[in-house]
Amino acid sequence: MKLLIRNLSRSTTEAELLAMFEAHGAVQSCNLVLDQHNGKSKGFAFVEMPKIGDAKAAIKTLNGTKVGDNIIRVKKAEETGAK
Repeated sequence: MKLLIRNLSRSTTEAELLAMFEAHGAVQSCNLVLDQHNGKSKGFAFVEMPKIGDAKAAIKTLNGTKVGDNIIRVKKAEETGAK
């Protein structure tokens, strides 16, 4: 299941994000979205977890938690038609 993580602090690293989600199960991919011009975080990321139960547990546990100075939002990513 692909998850969308929003409202991340600009200082949150991909490694920190990976560690947060690995606490709930296997992580297939972790992608912190970066600005093309300056290489800094845009404040959101995608995490893919192969087991739906692990992903749901991560959503339930991590949504609304404080990471750095921000309260993060975690939800199932919407599927888009274009890839």
